[in-house]
Amino acid sequence: IQDKFQADGLLLLGPSRAAARLEGSKVFAKSFMARHGIPTAPFGAFALLLLVTSTTISLFTSAAICLVVIAIDLYRGRSIKMLAAGCVVVLAGTGAFVTLIDPDMSISAAKLTIDIGVLAISLGSLALRKPFVLQYALEMVDAETAKLEGFVKATYVITWAWAAAFALMIAGNALAIVVPGIPLWSSIVIAFAARSSAACFTTWYPQYRKAKHEAPPANALPGTN
Repeated sequence: IQDKFQADGLLLLGPSRAAARLEGSKVFAKSFMARHGIPTAPFGAFALLLLVTSTTISLFTSAAICLVVIAIDLYRGRSIKMLAAGCVVVLAGTGAFVTLIDPDMSISAAKLTIDIGVLAISLGSLALRKPFVLQYALEMVDAETAKLEGFVKATYVITWAWAAAFALMIAGNALAIVVPGIPLWSSIVIAFAARSSAACFTTWYPQYRKAKHEAPPANALPGTN
């Protein structure tokens, strides 16, 4: 609508078509977290399973969830995601370690290992200049939106936000190991707070960029944008 009014020389305060597509990144953020596992699958599942079953079962079940996510993506014609594939390796590898080498690994140590692995995946994707968020974003927007200025930069920023959340989770689990007597739920609370903060940032940041960089209409009055 804003594009039509501007073409007719009329002033209307509102986003252009391109900006509206960028605003649609909110949908990407929510769908990304719901479909692809931050934090519900596999990390949320892993945390919940640890409360009701053994570490080994929790690890292998969470790895299986990752494989299901990958299979669904392939069935729908999507690519294999770096994050999902990396999580399969981290979860299954840790499960094998617990099964074959250290059956007495503590829950905190297992969680710490997983968080370190996921942080390594995040930082690795940034080092390769392929932030893991970008893979999901490109499959949820059209080609024109993907070419918008700042689109790729936004995926870098959001990936860094998740890396920071994973680092905070590492700190929480390390604290549970170093300081005896700290209850298990404390690290769960820290992890929940870290993931929730990253999730909120994933939703908020695209809107912030839209508000900051959207150009005002050519005939807008000074100070109205």
